[in-house]
Parts: sequence; C-alpha cells; structure tokens
Amino acid sequence: MTVHFHVEGTRLVWRGDGETVVVEPWGRDSVRVRSRLMHDIVDHDWALLPPAPAHAEADVVVAGDTATLTSGRLRVVATSRTGIQLQTGYDRNFCHLAFFDVDGRLLFQERDAGGSLALVAREHRPIPGGDVRLTASFESASDERLFGMGQYQQDVLDLKGCTLELAHRNSQSSVPFVLSDRGYGFLWHNPAIGRATFAANGTRWSAESTDQLDYWVTAGATPRDISRAYADATGHTPMMPERGLGFWQCKLRYSSQEELLAVAREHKRRGLPLDVIVADFFHWPRMGDFRFEEEFWPDPAAMVRELDELGVELMVSVWPQVSLESENYAHMKKENLLVRAERGLDVHMSFEGPSAFLDATNPRARAFVWERCRENYGGHGIRTFWLDEAEPEYGLYDYDNFRYHAGSVLQVGNVYPQHYARAFAEGQWGDGETEVVNLLRTAWAGSQRYGALVWSGDIASTFAALRAQVTAGIHMGVAGIPWFTTDIGGFHHGDPDAEDFRELLVRWFQFGTFCPVMRLHGDRLPTTPVHAADGSRRSPSGGPNEVWSFGDAVTPVLERYLFAREALRPYTREVMRDAHLDGQPVLRGLFHEFPDDERCWTVKDQYLFGPDLLVAPVMEAGARSRSVVLPAGAEWTDLWTGAVFAGGGEIDVEAPLERIPVFVRDGAQPEVVEAVRAALRAD
Repeated sequence: MTVHFHVEGTRLVWRGDGETVVVEPWGRDSVRVRSRLMHDIVDHDWALLPPAPAHAEADVVVAGDTATLTSGRLRVVATSRTGIQLQTGYDRNFCHLAFFDVDGRLLFQERDAGGSLALVAREHRPIPGGDVRLTASFESASDERLFGMGQYQQDVLDLKGCTLELAHRNSQSSVPFVLSDRGYGFLWHNPAIGRATFAANGTRWSAESTDQLDYWVTAGATPRDISRAYADATGHTPMMPERGLGFWQCKLRYSSQEELLAVAREHKRRGLPLDVIVADFFHWPRMGDFRFEEEFWPDPAAMVRELDELGVELMVSVWPQVSLESENYAHMKKENLLVRAERGLDVHMSFEGPSAFLDATNPRARAFVWERCRENYGGHGIRTFWLDEAEPEYGLYDYDNFRYHAGSVLQVGNVYPQHYARAFAEGQWGDGETEVVNLLRTAWAGSQRYGALVWSGDIASTFAALRAQVTAGIHMGVAGIPWFTTDIGGFHHGDPDAEDFRELLVRWFQFGTFCPVMRLHGDRLPTTPVHAADGSRRSPSGGPNEVWSFGDAVTPVLERYLFAREALRPYTREVMRDAHLDGQPVLRGLFHEFPDDERCWTVKDQYLFGPDLLVAPVMEAGARSRSVVLPAGAEWTDLWTGAVFAGGGEIDVEAPLERIPVFVRDGAQPEVVEAVRAALRAD
C-alpha cells in the first residue's frame, strides 16, 4: 500500500523522487512550505521568527492521496500522484499544493503538470557545489492585483505584469513579500539573487543558487490582517523614538564641525524646529576608520553637548566600505571580517580609492564594527547612525564574484542589509540603548525589527523621480518596512538658484511633510572643494541645502511646512505606535483602509498618512490643481478650506505652489487637524 503523506506533529510531510516537501503552520492563518532534494529540510531563520505556540497548531486530515492542512483562515490541499510518465515510461511521483481561504475560494496553486507538457512546479536544477538553481511556478488569477516587494524605481502600483530582480542596488530594495487583493500574502523566504515574475499566465520565483525551496503564506480578510500576520512572522518595528517624528536636516556634506554647528544655530536663531542634523560621509580620515578626522572635527563631544543644548540630535554616517589604506584594513583582512572576491583583485569598490566591504553576515565582523563605533561615536553621546551603502554597492553588481561568511552572494546576498542593521541595533541594545532608529539605503525582510529607517537611495532631482517615490513608499509599507523616507528634492544635483528646481523642491518638501520621516538631503550645486591645512584634497561638499537656501519666496513656504510637521507630532506618534504594535504601514495605499472601494486598488498618485490623512501630492511641473479620489466609506474634510465631501467621488482641487491637497477622514483628532491647519495657513 502506498503511503502518500506522513504527519509529524503539526507538519505535513511528503516524499518522492528524491524530494522532501514539508507544510506546517507558521503563525495565525499562515503556513510555511519547504522542499529539498535528497536531504531533510533546513531550519533557516533568514527572516521568519518562531511562531507563537498558540499559532503553531493546525488541523491535518489525510485521506489517501489527498491531505488538507488548515491553519485558521488558510487551507492547504496537497495531492499526491504516482504514475507512469508517458515520455519516458518510468514511474514519477509528485505532490501538488493548492491554497484556499476559509470560505473555500482558491487563492493560488502550484502550476499543474499540464498533461503531456510534463511541467514541473518545483524545479531543483543541480549546479556545481551541491546547491540548486530553483524555480517555483504558480497559477494565479489573471485579474488579481499585487503590491509590495520593496522599492523599485518605477511609477507602477499594481505589480501584476511586472518582472522584478531579486537583488539590491543603490535605490533598489528587494523585499520579497507580495500582497494580493484576493486576500493572501506571500513571502519568498530566500535571500538568493533571483527574479520574480508576476505574469497574466502565472507567477514564477527563481533563485540562482540555494539549498531548498522556502516560502510563507498567510490569508487575511483585509490588508490590515495580512500586514499584522506578516509583522508577527518577521518581527515588529520598534516604537519610533521621538526624534524620528520631527525634521531632519542634511546635505552633501557638512565638511567640518563648525559648519554643521552653524546650521543648527541658525535653525534655532530663526525659531525653526529641528530634531536631527547629519554628519555625512568622509568625516573620517579613511573609509573604514570609523571615526572623525581631527582637523575638521576637533571636539566631537563638545559638538554633541552644544547640539543637545539646542535640542538637536547628531546622526553620523557609517559606511561598510573599508579602504585599503584604513587603519583597520589589515586587521579585518587577516581576521576574515571582509567580503571576499571569488576571482581577480580583492577590491569591491573604488569610490575615493579602492576598498573592500565589511562582511555584515559574520557575527565577529558585526561585533568589531560596533566596538569601533561605540568607542569613536557612542562615547561622544551619538546614538543615531546612517548606515549607507547597505546593499552593498559593488563597483559592478557582479553578484557571482563575491562571498560572505553566510555563503556566496548568489546564495545569500539579499540578507546583507538586514545583518548590517542588526550589527548596530544589537550593539546599541546590548549597551542599554532603548530608542534605536538607524537610516539605511536598503532593506530585506526582517530589517524592520532592527529599527531600520529606509530611504530610497540616490535618486534624480526630477518630477518623474518624485512620482516614483509615492509608489515606492506604498510598496515598502506593504512589504513590512513602515519606516520609509526619501531625499527631499532628490539626491542628484538640483540648483537652488533655478526656478524649476525650486518648484520641485517645494512640492517634494510638501510630500516629505507627510512621510514617515521628514528629511532634507541632496547633492546640490555648486560643488564646493575641500582641502586640509596642508593642501591635500578631501571629498568635496555640495551646495547649500537648508530651508533658507532657495530664495526669499520659497523660504516662508518651507517654514510653514516645518511647523505643520511639528503640529502633526501627536498624530504621527500614534501612527508609529500602530506600526509598532500592530504591524501597519505608516504610508499606506488607499486600498489598505478602503479595500471595498475598487478604485482604491488603482490610485497610485495619492496615499494615506496613517489611517486619517489623505495626501494628494502635486507631482507635475507647473500644475496648480489636481483631481483627488475620495474613498467611499468616510467623509472627507479639505484641510485648507474646511469643506466637507462625501466619499465615493472624485473632485478637482486648487493647488497653488504653497498648497498640497490634504483631506481629513471623519473622526480624526480635531485638535491636531486645527494645529496643522493653523501652521499651514500662517502668514
């Protein structure tokens, strides 16, 4: 008698043709699926946390060649077959998985064999070294809508029809969690370099090099339910510290202690709110020294004390690049704390000189870099870090040419930014710091639990780039990264004296006011050379990038939005609490709160800041009005005029340069709304 399935505790196990498949409950309404060739499955903890005992139970029923595992709202039906393959005449064993909701509606299923096509849903193609090149293929509804996956620099909301590289680049964060409007979420729990394709005729996930198939599925009645389950599975973001609720000032780059302090003093002289100011890259002697260069930053402790008296926190940039001339390079190279090139010269980047990357997947490397940063930054009272280059940004993205402690980059490359954030969060927590927020350029699944605030990288200073940041912010929220921000004004250049850039800057500043974190940054014109006292060159600085740097007509507008952000603080704090406790995005697509309104699944140029503020940025040059979709199921009050509109319609609103259309949901905090309105309408 053929035994098709085994039940091992709450696990459903199938074996055949050298493959082992395991399906098990993994959280409320959720399961984890793994399969491996010729071995038992491996308990990788790349992003998933152990489920709570109460949510690790399931009902498993086996009836001959069919088995059903039910975990809350999710039901998995496994069908086993043994038969003759016509093409070869040999026996073939296979197991097909289909996923249903509690009402019996098919969510998606593995690709069928297709009769004589002899298709394979789980293709493990062996490659030299023992790993496999993996492809997992699924059948899904052609009309479903998909969201998440992190940030890709494209103005696309519905990902159905897209193919996405599963790899990080500067301004690209691959976070492989996708939410379907059919009521499920899917995490590709594999940090390998690969690709995801969401086609009309099916979904395909691939990994260039891996040891097993591993994914997680949850079912939910609403996007809120799915977000909550995903946060439970991969970790909740901490509570945002108070300094994350206000305004952050940055430029490329303050080249000295005195220049940075002068800006903070001017903010306070003008009476302008300021929570954080940033010492950007090349404040160090050499990359990888992890300390201030004494000539330009003679007394960091005194600088931090003065900033503290002004009510301002200092954030410092830390790069994972280690120059071959760094005082730490020889030690780190000898102790295997650096990434290793598989071929050619062991140089990974050559920005301001050849360098190699810290291996953040190595626990000893994480401990080493935190020890240096504790001594040289933490010892001065600094507790906020800008963890730049977190992809990491190889000179050429030849992913097959580098190896980490955790494996080759082809196998594990996407986990790097999560471990980079982990190095600092665990170091800070170990030292007793309870309010961790660190800025990174990239994230992967689980990064949020290490206090990772992710910004969208070195993007262009254009309206097209601004439009892409709205969809990027929505997708990042869906992908479980609630702390998201952008360089207000874009990063690449932008001339403060040019009228077209000033218009862009105002519109971006308005958008930034209603983002999870409001941060002004960019490499502005003109570039300013920097030299040491002996005449030797240092990395240059960009042009002025303070709120008073863009002309007398612009400055009052930006100042009003600074005060509006400050007035939002009580509301933003509660939205951040919702992210922390319940796993909800801060910047949300309209569908997140209004899934029953079909239009809300298609609106890509508006979003919700928390549950109650509908934001409609102006993202076209010269535009002084725009149309706004008002979701059904609520009444909406124009923040500027006080006019009330019923939901379910679309209206045209005026949007002069000083105004961003914002609508308030009925029941929102009235005192906050009045404070924001007063700040924005101040003369």
